[in-house]
Amino acid sequence: MSDQTPRPQTEPSPPRTMTAERPAHAPAKPRMDHLPPWRVLLHNDDENDIEFVVRTIIELAALRVQEALSVTMEAHKKGLGLICTTHRERAELFREQFSSKGLTVTIEPG
Repeated sequence: MSDQTPRPQTEPSPPRTMTAERPAHAPAKPRMDHLPPWRVLLHNDDENDIEFVVRTIIELAALRVQEALSVTMEAHKKGLGLICTTHRERAELFREQFSSKGLTVTIEPG
């Protein structure tokens, strides 16, 4: 014998979507564009020639020739030249890289 009892009609449920949720205990990773800025400053020196300094800036900071020359001449004439403004971790990396090439670079909040 079959069961002829009508079954109640239900509305179809909306489609489910999967969303990734960060665990409550994991802190949000800061976005790079929201980190405080740091200035990377090239110091003038009397030991390296201008061509070497320009080539090094192009190599390490990926500036164009004219921009690298401008930074170099600013450092030569005024004592300091602004290479770039970036986040602290990258600024520290630049300081180490320039130091390894024999150039003095300092960083400061900016």
